[in-house]
Amino acid sequence: MTKQINQAETFAALHKKGDPVILYNIWDAGSAGAVRDAGARAIATGSAPVAMAQGYGDGQNIPIEAALENARRIVAAVDLPVTLDFEGAYAEDEMGVAENTQRALESGVIGFNFEDQIIGTSDLYDTETQAARVRAMREGCDAAGIPAFINARTDIFLKAKPDAHNDAMLNDAIARARAYADAGANGFFAPGLRDKDMIANLCESTDLPVNIIALPGTPDTTTLASLGVARISYGPVPYRHMLAWLQEQAKEALQQG
Repeated sequence: MTKQINQAETFAALHKKGDPVILYNIWDAGSAGAVRDAGARAIATGSAPVAMAQGYGDGQNIPIEAALENARRIVAAVDLPVTLDFEGAYAEDEMGVAENTQRALESGVIGFNFEDQIIGTSDLYDTETQAARVRAMREGCDAAGIPAFINARTDIFLKAKPDAHNDAMLNDAIARARAYADAGANGFFAPGLRDKDMIANLCESTDLPVNIIALPGTPDTTTLASLGVARISYGPVPYRHMLAWLQEQAKEALQQG
């Protein structure tokens, strides 16, 4: 447990506004080893690639037992902090969130992505309800004795095209960031947000380190750093690139047969 605690503290210290930690998301022990060997300082799973690599769809369709066994193998394969994309923690009620958080920490992970979308729907939990869920996750971490990094995610911006993002959505995100921080979150994840002014405003409006995902059309790493971003992740992008490469290589080989 001492090692896990140390890794949690090391991981938290990597989050610096203006000097973002880069997390190139992986899906299994092999991909984790490849990213480690590329020079990563920490490892992050992505829920979509983890599920798809095992033949499931995203959205907690991979059973929690399989997801946590995969996490155990990743932790065992790399001597780096590993943070788990835990989607909605496989629970709706607060007790379930706390219990599943403790189960997940037994795998050796030291952090979580925890989203506010209601799994299986296109709706979000209201701010108060999700803040209570974040608080339950923090209580689960405390009960396990691990100062795990809770990266509280809002799907506000993913639910609309980038050209439809507006000040009302940004204000909602800022309010959620504050509520989630008060509930015990360590970071705030706004996937889909790519407008430079909005990103800068979000970073200035919360003390939490802000995570932006490097989807097509998102400002580059240097620009994101200048805007105050503290964490840049890649989500399903690496897995999709790998599949495209694999398919192309397979086509070339099969056409020669």
